[in-house]
Amino acid sequence: LRRSPYKIISWPTVVVVEFLRDTPLLVQLFFLYYVLPVYGIVLPAFLTGALALGLQYSAYTSEVYRSGIEAIPRGQWEAARALNLTPWRTYRDIIVPQAIPRIMPAMGNYLVSMLKETPVLSVVSIVDMLNLANLIGDRTFEYLVPLSMVGLIFLVLTLICSALIRLLERTLPKNGIALK
Repeated sequence: LRRSPYKIISWPTVVVVEFLRDTPLLVQLFFLYYVLPVYGIVLPAFLTGALALGLQYSAYTSEVYRSGIEAIPRGQWEAARALNLTPWRTYRDIIVPQAIPRIMPAMGNYLVSMLKETPVLSVVSIVDMLNLANLIGDRTFEYLVPLSMVGLIFLVLTLICSALIRLLERTLPKNGIALK
C-alpha cells in the first residue's frame, strides 16, 4: 500500500507504519490494555499481547517486504509489462519469487527479536517464563537458577530459530525461487 501511486492510500499507510515503528512496544501495550477499556473496548490480556506484537512487527516486516520488492531490478518489471502480465501475475510469478531470498535474513532477525520481546507482555498480566522465574525466586529467595534457566531456554529457542533461518537461506536460490 505504501507503494501505491495514489496519495490517499500511500500517505495514511506511511503514517500508520511509521507510528507503529516509532513507538515502543510497551507504550502500545499500555494503550491497548489500559486506554481502550476507557472507551468500552476491553481485550483479554493474551489478545492484547498478540495484537501489540502483531501490529509492531507487521509494521517492521512491511518495510522489509517493501525494500525487498524495490530491490528487484527495473528490467524485471518492464519485462513483465512487455509480456502483458497482469499486476497480480507480475507479483506472483516474477517479483515475489525474487524478493523472498532477499528478505529472509531480515525476517529471521525480526522473528528472533519478537521471541525475545515476549517478556514485555508481562506488564499486561500475561504470565511468561520470566514471570514464573521471578515467582519462584520470590518464594525460594533463590533467583540465580530460575532466571538462568529462563535465559538458557531463550538462548536455545533463538539458536534453533536462527539455525532454521540459516538453513532456509541456504536452500533458497540466491536469484529467486524457480517457477514451475
